[in-house]
Amino acid sequence: MIKIEKKIVGYDVAKVAAADVVEKPDYPREGGGAKGAEVIRMHEKLERPEMLVGSTYKVKTPVSDHAMYITINDIVLNEGTEYEKRRPFEVFINSKNLDHYQWIVALTRIISAVFRKGGDVAFLVDELKAVFDPRGGYWQPGGKFMPSIIAELGYIVEKHLISIGLMSNPELDDAQKQLLAEKRAQYEEAQKQQDAFSKSDYPDGAQLCAKCSTAAVIMMDGCMTCLSCGDSKCG
Repeated sequence: MIKIEKKIVGYDVAKVAAADVVEKPDYPREGGGAKGAEVIRMHEKLERPEMLVGSTYKVKTPVSDHAMYITINDIVLNEGTEYEKRRPFEVFINSKNLDHYQWIVALTRIISAVFRKGGDVAFLVDELKAVFDPRGGYWQPGGKFMPSIIAELGYIVEKHLISIGLMSNPELDDAQKQLLAEKRAQYEEAQKQQDAFSKSDYPDGAQLCAKCSTAAVIMMDGCMTCLSCGDSKCG
């Protein structure tokens, strides 16, 4: 308590210093405007619903004997309104291979935490795809090189984000498509010409003849004989 011993001749309201003011967090908002309410994206205070909708992806790599099953669960925001959106909420990875158990648990918890923070989570795709295995990557069926298992996880997250509309599908423009079509046609035409010149009327596996320089030498009657010029080791 403060004892006032003088006569009060005036008063003023004490103002809080600017350094002591705690600003209210401004969560990213979507929509809004004069005719609609602003919708707040999910943040760390959002509680997990009893049921979530998810998708499971199977990954079978040549570097592991067992497949991995990646489940990404989504939460539906603003359900039943014009602002309804589906956003990733958590991820789980299951595999019989216990060699990767520790980093699988750590990675799923970190990715799930980022998902629950909300906002733009597409940066995770680039971060995961940029991880390289020091022992070397592997080739997927179809000829696509995968630098690591983590990178393949990044491609799966990208595929899922595209499917729910959070990311756009990267497509080439018309000029790029036309250029690729022209280059492919040129390559196929060159291969046709090469095949025409390299086509042989002689059996597969025939060796080159030293006399006529034709791949037509085969084993016939116990002697190497050229089917083009008739040259034979047996005379």
